Parts: sequence; structure tokens; C-alpha cells
Amino acid sequence: MAVSNTKEKTTNRESHASQQPVGFSNSGFVQDNGFSSSVPALDRMVPSVVQVSPMAMDDGQAAERQTWGNPVEFLMSCIAMSVGLGNIWRFPYIAYKNGGGAFLIPYLIVLLVIGKPLYFLEMAVGQFSSYGSVKVWEMVPILKGVGYGQALATWFVVTFYCVLIAISLFYFFASFQTILPWTVCDVNWASFSTCYNSNANSSLTDFNTTGFKSSSDIYFNDEVMKKINSIDDGIGSPDWKLSLCLLLAWIIVCAILMKGVESSGKVAYFTALFPYVVLITLLIRGVTLEGASDGILYFIKPDWPKLLDVNTWYAAVGQCFFSLSVGFGPIIMFSSYNSFRQNIYRDAMIISFMDTATSFLGGVTIFAILGNLAHESGKNVTEVVTVSTGLAFVSYPDAIAKFQYVPQLFSVLFFVMLLTLGVGSAVSLTGCVVTIICDDFPHWKRWIVVTVVGVIGFFSGLVYVTPGGLIIMDIVGTLGGDFIIYLMVVVQTVGICWIYGLDRFIRDIEFMLGIKLSAYWKLTWAYIIPLVLIFIFCYAMATYTPLREGDYVYPSAATGFGWFLAALALLQLPLWAVYVVYKQEGFSVIERIKKSLKPTKDWGPRNPAHRLEWHKTQNPHYVESYASRIWVPILPRFFPRLFNQD
Repeated sequence: MAVSNTKEKTTNRESHASQQPVGFSNSGFVQDNGFSSSVPALDRMVPSVVQVSPMAMDDGQAAERQTWGNPVEFLMSCIAMSVGLGNIWRFPYIAYKNGGGAFLIPYLIVLLVIGKPLYFLEMAVGQFSSYGSVKVWEMVPILKGVGYGQALATWFVVTFYCVLIAISLFYFFASFQTILPWTVCDVNWASFSTCYNSNANSSLTDFNTTGFKSSSDIYFNDEVMKKINSIDDGIGSPDWKLSLCLLLAWIIVCAILMKGVESSGKVAYFTALFPYVVLITLLIRGVTLEGASDGILYFIKPDWPKLLDVNTWYAAVGQCFFSLSVGFGPIIMFSSYNSFRQNIYRDAMIISFMDTATSFLGGVTIFAILGNLAHESGKNVTEVVTVSTGLAFVSYPDAIAKFQYVPQLFSVLFFVMLLTLGVGSAVSLTGCVVTIICDDFPHWKRWIVVTVVGVIGFFSGLVYVTPGGLIIMDIVGTLGGDFIIYLMVVVQTVGICWIYGLDRFIRDIEFMLGIKLSAYWKLTWAYIIPLVLIFIFCYAMATYTPLREGDYVYPSAATGFGWFLAALALLQLPLWAVYVVYKQEGFSVIERIKKSLKPTKDWGPRNPAHRLEWHKTQNPHYVESYASRIWVPILPRFFPRLFNQD
């Protein structure tokens, strides 16, 4: 179904009611799955006849915004974005690094009180305004730098996401060999003397494996990445094979992005659903291996003292952001292509559940394999492999090597799965950057923007396919990803709930969706998210230790590069704030700052008819009173009798 560019016409009460999301009743009351109370339906909130003025028709060029072919394409695209490499590649690595079960409990709590509310918040903002992650800050212009800071963090992350696609392509092509190259030790390997086979025919019962590594471990680190243990003398030169795979990865991503949501929405059907087929197959194989129970037990058994370590919670929040892609901008971008009345509340619930389930599924699979490796090597689960970003490329291939029949087939299927996960994540992240550029420069042709972004992305990614690339990837992921997004999410939440106004934002959502939001959403948005994130962040920074891998501390020059990337993104906040204040009309700086804290005339529903309806429902108290937009809208919602407000 082609992308539709719709111009919504004047509607009466009956046609307006037909646009309500699935599950909305015409009785005047709706339920929020147990979280909500009754609320008047939309037809009681807006006039029965909407008249569109000629001036309103010129507002925002509503008819030119692309939309999804159908709501399912949006849902599948969000699943492909959120249920991706963050779950299958990064989650097991972060869980293994932070003590398995000791990490799982904080992660689940963080998903409930931070991840899920943030996901719905970003969906609501994007759909309400039909803007990308930069122009959406027409609601609080002084915070426009949040969008650009998030875009930079997104760009830093997508450069190494495409490298993960490149590694998957490398393994995919290697899977067509008669004998999978990582299943047996090769006499030509430099580490051949300390290698033991990973295949199903290996028997290590009477073999002392102390000081030995599996063939899958050596193949990835020594033969694919040519990893070096120290970058004190430099990171080395890019590997030509991985460089070609990286080029192919960017060609795939750019080809999907050329036509916008028209093509990416249809690709999402495959990228969202196919991975589950392969992952469940690997799960079944993993849990049937000897020693698998030891690994799974390590994954689910809590280490209670570790729960008191704030760094574990810091890692859980960072993983939540990577897993759901909150704070990066793609959620706002994707939802901006929705129709105004789409039921994103339902979509947010489905996606957050799928994300949690997939992380758990990937974690059980990985730790079952680690349990088997520990059983075979006689080591503890915590010592069986090196804690690095390449964990998934060691553990999963090791499980494939254990298949007795046609392991090549399962290998091909698995790496096709990793490709689909990587492409789904990379397309959404790169698409966010492309959307920002196209929104700022609407006259630029999309295919040119995509091509330039792809070329820059390819050359930026070459640093990760060097022998020291995995170390650089860890630094960029920590400082260029986690660190930036932490602060951007805090500013984003404070800007929406405490400057634009929580009550005002809630009313916007009620107007758009026709549902009554419970105290759960208000408490998490206004208080829990900013306060918890600020506390964890400050504590983590106060107890900061230099980044390391095992006993090796990364050189100051490398970590300095990571801090430079973080500073570059964070500087967007004051720089754009100064620019916005400077561009405001007014005689004094205070007057200009006040105007910069108020929504611009371009803020609101993009469609002229919806905009007129929305303006008629606005409370003049919030529009005219600056102070009330910051403080009063928040407290009356919890203490209506005290403030004598509805």
C-alpha cells in the first residue's frame, strides 16, 4: 500500500467519532486497561462542526507529511526498532558484565517505571505534533538543542550498529563453507595451541582446558576482528573484508531509506517477525545442552548485595534506553507519521511487552550457552568468555556449532536473523537523522540526503573494523550513547512536564486519544523519571572509574575522544538556547527568555481541522500565565480539592 498524503476535510460529530481508536466506546466513557477512570468522549470536548479558515489551511503544510500505509506498518516498524540488537546483542553482554541475575531485577524495575512511560511519552509527542525529534521542540523552543543532542547520540550509535551488521554479513558468507570455520581449530591460527573445538563431536571430559579457549572465541577475536589487547600504540588499520561488508551494510540501509516510510514500513513486517523463529530454535537447542541450567540459574538468581550498587542501576537504565530506543529520537520520528487519532496507547503496551520478553528470551539463550561452555571447560560461568561487546558473536556461533545435523543451515538462518535485527535498528536510527535534516531543509531531495549520510556513516564506521575497534566501540557506546542520552532524557522530561506543563500535556493526549490517563503516568513523567535519573547519574559520576576491559584500563586519549563526543552533544543545549533567545522579539533578555519558554505558533496538531478543534479546548489560564504552566498544572491533578480545580 503506497504512502498516503491526506488532507482531512471538515467533519461533523459522527465522522469524528469514527476516527476514534479501537476500543473507544460511544457511551462517553473509556477505560485505560485498569489504569484509567472515566472521561467524556471527544464529541463532548469539541464543536459538532469544524470550520477551517483559509489561514489555517496554510499552517504547517499538513497535506505534505508522509503517513504509514496502515497502522500495522507503524507497529511492526516500532517492534523492529525496539526489539533489535539492543536485546539480542547488547542485553546479554551488559547482563553478563553486571552479574547476571543481579542486573535482571533492576532492569525489569527500570523498564516499568522509566522505559515504558518514556516510550508512551515520546509516541504521544510525535503523533500529536507530526514533527521529528528537533521540530517537536516548538513546544519549548529554548530546549531545541535536546533534539540535536539526541541526533548526535543517535549518529554515534548507528555508526557501530552498522558495523554489527557488517560482522553478521561476514559470518553469513562464512556459513556457506562445508565446515563452519569457527567450529574447529585451524592449524594456521596463531592461538591453535590453546584452542579446543566447539563442534558437537568434541569430548572434553578427560581434557584439561585451563588456559584454553573455544574455537568460536578465537575465530571471532583473532580471525574476524584481529583484536589486540591494548590500543596504547594505536588501533591499527581497517580489515578489508570487514570494510567491504560494512559498505554492503550501508548500501542495504540506504536502499531501504530512499523512499521513506513507504519502503521501510513494508520491510518491517519481515524484520519484526522473522527473528523470533530463529531465536526460539536456538533457545530450544541451548537449553538442551549439558550445563545449560548452570548458566540460566546465574542469569535469573539475584545477587542481593549487588542490587545496592548504583552502577548496576546505571547500567540497567542505559540498557533500557538502548533496548527500547527511548531518548534517541526514532520513536518521535516514527509516530510523527501516524494519523492523529491512532491508538498509540495500545501500541506502546504491545511494544514494551515484546521488548521485555525478547530481552529475557535472548538472555536465557545466551546464558544457557555460557553454562554449556563452563561445563565443557571446567570454568565458572563468570570466567568462561571475555566480557566484551563481541559476546554474542562468540556464544551464539558456539551454540550453532553444537548442532549435529546441517549446522550450516542454522548458521545461515541465525545470521539472517542478526541482519534483520541490525537493519531494523539501523534503519530507524539513521531514519531519525535523515528526518531531522529533511525537516530543516525540506527542499533537499531525500535520496541525496540519504546518500550523503550513508557515505559519511561508512567512513566513520571504518574505525570499528580495526584491531582496536571493539575497544573504541565500547567507549563510544558508553560515553557517546549512554552518557548523552541520560542527560537528554532528563532535560526532555523536565521540559515537557515542568515547562510546557504536565496538566497541559495530559490534556493534549486526552484530546488526541480520548482516554483518561492514570496517576501512574503522571507520577512517572513528572517525578520518578527525572529524580531517579538525576540521582543515579550523579552517584555514578561521583564514583566514576576509568573505562576498562578486565584489568586493562583504556588509554586517556581514547576515553578523551569519548568525552569529546559527549561534550559535542551536550553543548547543543546551551548553544541552541542562546540562538533561540537571540532570535526572539523583545527589548530585554528576560522578556526574550520568557518567550523562548512558551510554545511557538507552529506548535499543535499539524492538520488544520484538528488544530482548530484543539485551540477551542485550550484553557486560557495555561496560555496566558507563565507561572501556572510550570507549577500549577502539576499539583492540582493529584490534589484537586486543595487547589479547587477539576
